Amino acid sequence: MAKKTLAELLIALGGDPAKVQECQQESEQGTASFESCLLEKKVVTDVQLAQAWATYTGWPLIEKITDTMADVTIIAKIPLKFLRDNTIIPIIENGRILILTAQPTNLQPLDQINLILEGAGQYAIAPAKIITDAINRYYPLEGTKQVIAQFEQEAKEEDLEDGAVDFGDIEDKDIDTMASDAPIIKLVNHMLVQAIKRGASDIHIEPFEKEVQVRYRIDGIMYTVMTPPKRIQGALISRIKIMAHLNIAEKRLPQDGRIDIKVVGKPIDIRVSILPVVFGERVVMRLLDKSKTFGKPQELGLDERDLKLLMASIYKPNGIIYITGPTGSGKTSTLYSILGELNTPEVNIITVEDPVEYQMMGIGQVAVKEKIGLTFANALRSILRQDPDIIMIGETRDFETAQIAIQAALTGHLVFSTLHTNSAPATVTRLLDMGVEPYLIASSIILAMAQRLVRKLCEACKKPYKPSLDLLKSIGLTEQEAASITFYQAVGCPECNNTGYRGRMAIFEIMEMTHAMARLVMERADTSLLRKQAVADGMTTLLDDGIRKIKAGLTTIDEVLSVATIDQEIAELPPAATPPKGPSSPPSGPTSSAPAKPNKPSNASKPSSSPQLPSVPEVPVSPAGPVSPPPKPSKPSGTKPSSSPQLPSVPETVTPSGSPTPAATPPKPNKPGAKPASSPQLPSVPEKEKK
Repeated sequence: MAKKTLAELLIALGGDPAKVQECQQESEQGTASFESCLLEKKVVTDVQLAQAWATYTGWPLIEKITDTMADVTIIAKIPLKFLRDNTIIPIIENGRILILTAQPTNLQPLDQINLILEGAGQYAIAPAKIITDAINRYYPLEGTKQVIAQFEQEAKEEDLEDGAVDFGDIEDKDIDTMASDAPIIKLVNHMLVQAIKRGASDIHIEPFEKEVQVRYRIDGIMYTVMTPPKRIQGALISRIKIMAHLNIAEKRLPQDGRIDIKVVGKPIDIRVSILPVVFGERVVMRLLDKSKTFGKPQELGLDERDLKLLMASIYKPNGIIYITGPTGSGKTSTLYSILGELNTPEVNIITVEDPVEYQMMGIGQVAVKEKIGLTFANALRSILRQDPDIIMIGETRDFETAQIAIQAALTGHLVFSTLHTNSAPATVTRLLDMGVEPYLIASSIILAMAQRLVRKLCEACKKPYKPSLDLLKSIGLTEQEAASITFYQAVGCPECNNTGYRGRMAIFEIMEMTHAMARLVMERADTSLLRKQAVADGMTTLLDDGIRKIKAGLTTIDEVLSVATIDQEIAELPPAATPPKGPSSPPSGPTSSAPAKPNKPSNASKPSSSPQLPSVPEVPVSPAGPVSPPPKPSKPSGTKPSSSPQLPSVPETVTPSGSPTPAATPPKPNKPGAKPASSPQLPSVPEKEKK
């Protein structure tokens, strides 16, 4: 039987015959290589191409490279540039050395590596992406200890013993020269590259009395990665200042800057913040991968109800959608995901951000620069003259920004923004605190979506277990309800750096502005009443969404409880309809006190001897608003309405004890000839009615 050609194997794996033939022709003409043409035109995937090559050559196929297969001592023998240029890497598999390649027709680099390895290597095939990722992940840069050792060796040659130079001496010494030394440059580069390889979102450099601590934030958790000696603190921070174009001589004031670099072929934007502390300057660097792409809203992990509500809301012609949560909860990623869905040639989208974290094609992005007066509010005024259809405001920080955003929503624009609140219903309370009028909030907000990030379980090592009754109770589950659920716990393996978790996902709660909700907003209802109404309208709380993801085996109970607790649930809230006893105002605060004022007689004309007047605020007001007057208590038998038309309003009051006014009070109005001074209640009531 004749051996199949590579093209025939690719067609057998699902490749389009016409396109395969087209790539063959381009390869023969020298326009492009056969493999690059296939991948560029998406005729096959790199995995299918590797499978075809493995079948054609008879070499082993490696589809995954693990930590145990990547031998750092062997990889370090070959220059990094050589590995990247030829998409090739040596590994150890079952005790034998394999030289992986994605281009088996290029034999020269394979032979060169085999020569370095003294002929001990065998050839194998792997997808190009697998090889590239392994090079970026496992190729050893100059280790931290080596860099620090080299620095200390140079210091020793200059007769600088341990402790001979303290922090202050280094600060005053030729900082520019120290920061230019190769060991410091290597240390900073090593720090940045390792952080990006490990998927860190932040780098913290923290000076203490006797050492400097460097920590990475990975999946929301801080990890200590190195503790350089105190003597290199000045040079380390100065090197970062130089890279961020900051003033290296200024050590008393906070400074902010940016660094643009390329690491393992990815453009990285680094936001640098420097803060003076007791033992020096503290540095925090936020790492932003500019090449990062955002998925569709359908990939956010929303449940069916929330996804339908969100998709219906983002296509409305006008209104405001708020994404809320604390710093680092993924609000910006959610916003970019929504904007990516809406970004079409038919609409004009403009954003104002501080700073612009990710650049999106087809969207006008404005960076806030407060030093020159370009604030959110000022930028919004100009944006409204740019004929936008959709506006994204990075953060609603003050009343002025909120007011302009609401005006934009009321004049036919769809507005997206973020707020720092603990829940979706708290969005209304936050805007009221800023000074926004309730009727503007009720008429402009479409929905508010709160979110948090929880770590995802590592699929390679997660293990089922039975949680304790106390842990089940903490998320509101009974033992009977938990019997049908498979719970998992984090274990740890080389795939997840022994943490048990790999990556993060969001949990959500979405509050829709329904008619009932708008009525409560108009009454300035507090957060507990808004939350009850939102749940009644179908809102899935953060805890409920977290439990849904626990049931799906995606995360753990501990992770969900770290961002959402049972204390937030409606079952824990006090009843909303129970009015208080006594003259104090109802629990809804401004909700009840505002409607009660028009029914309250003027205090200016009543003396302190009137026992009925302080009881007027006791009149109950329904949470839905003062639609109709409260029921009147039975009138005292001694009242004569005919002699004084205003008197029927007096018996409406209730004493602090909850009983009708005493029978001894009504006889006073029955004296038509009485003077106002002798009956202080009568003048006050007619005066109120006249007004």
